[in-house]
Amino acid sequence: MAKFEITTRKNGEFQFNLKAGNGEIILSSEGYKQKASCLNGIESVKKNSLEEKRFEMKEAANGKFHFNLKASNGQIIGTSQMYASESGCKNGIASVMKNAPEAEIKDLCE
Repeated sequence: MAKFEITTRKNGEFQFNLKAGNGEIILSSEGYKQKASCLNGIESVKKNSLEEKRFEMKEAANGKFHFNLKASNGQIIGTSQMYASESGCKNGIASVMKNAPEAEIKDLCE
């Protein structure tokens, strides 16, 4: 079962990672100063991951691929890992679309 894990960065900010059922991180957030903002980010991922048009795939200078998930206002709410191939990146997008809407939330900061 996929899950969002909330953690604290070294600088005290909160972030979340969406992990697939196999434990692999498929989407990571920016840092948030407030935990409530981090939780809002997770809700935004759950909602926006239902629409394929919210995903933007990019090719890095080294030829690897990654994607961003954007909110309706264009703000990036999550970024993927790097993938060796375009097809791997597309599979990552499909995994977020499938897993994010129903993923449970685990707060590892407590």
